[in-house]
Formats: sequence, C-alpha cells, structure tokens
Amino acid sequence: MNVQRGVELVVGLFVLAGIAALMVMALQWSNFGASRVAGYEVTARFDNVGGLSVLSPVKLAGLTIGRVDSIEIHPETFQAEVRMVIDDKYDNLPTDSFANIYTAGLLGAQYVEISPGGALESLEDGDRITMTQSAIILESVVSKFLFDKAKE
Repeated sequence: MNVQRGVELVVGLFVLAGIAALMVMALQWSNFGASRVAGYEVTARFDNVGGLSVLSPVKLAGLTIGRVDSIEIHPETFQAEVRMVIDDKYDNLPTDSFANIYTAGLLGAQYVEISPGGALESLEDGDRITMTQSAIILESVVSKFLFDKAKE
C-alpha cells in the first residue's frame, strides 16, 4: 500500500507541474505579464489593425523594442491610430521607417514590425510613421481566392 501511495504522489506532482507550465505559457502568450515601457511615443495609422491590442509587442528585426500603448479611431480619416512607446535605447530609428502589422504564426497574436528606412533624421517623441501596411485578414484572403476560383 505504501508504494502505491508514493506512485500516486509522484503522478499528482507531475500533473501539478504540467498545469503550472500551461498557466505560464498562457500568460506569456496573452501578454498578461507585459508591462508598459518607458520611452518615446510614435503613432501610425492603419486601415485595419486586425487583432492587434494594447500591450502587443513592437518589434525590430524580430526583437521587441516597445509596446502598443493605445489604439483609437482617428476622427477625420476613420483609420485606426496606433500609439506605440519605443524604448529609449532605440532612439535612432529613421523618420522614413515602415510599420507593418504581422501575425506570429498562422493563428498567433499580432504585433507591429518596424522596418527602418534610410533617412538621416531619427524619429522623436510625438512623430508619426506615415508608411504603413495593415494587417492581412485571413478571411479576406480566403474569400478572394474562392471568388476568383468561382469566376473560372
């Protein structure tokens, strides 16, 4: 009987460790543990932000350099205006940088990817990135493909 109790204890601890690991992964994936960064603020306007949310990462060459601070509708253009806070150590991003909204994996979370331009001037606090590409919506791509096939 004592051996069976020891096996049950080991199995129970293994199950608890698995549940804890799943919780940590879920919190990491949902940006729940992410915090606001200190830095300078830039904005960009997009026609469609897809599933982008506050505290989504802002990346440069795959590395996180900031976070999305807010997303609002611009009252004149009716575009989504994304306010991002970039870490101060990346204060040399060119003014002609390009902002894209990408998806991490096929069905993952969305983030903003900054592609630096070649201008000599750098973005400063309050500047706007004018060259943007909106999120690609999977449903739109699939429906366009199906309608094109139906025309044939």
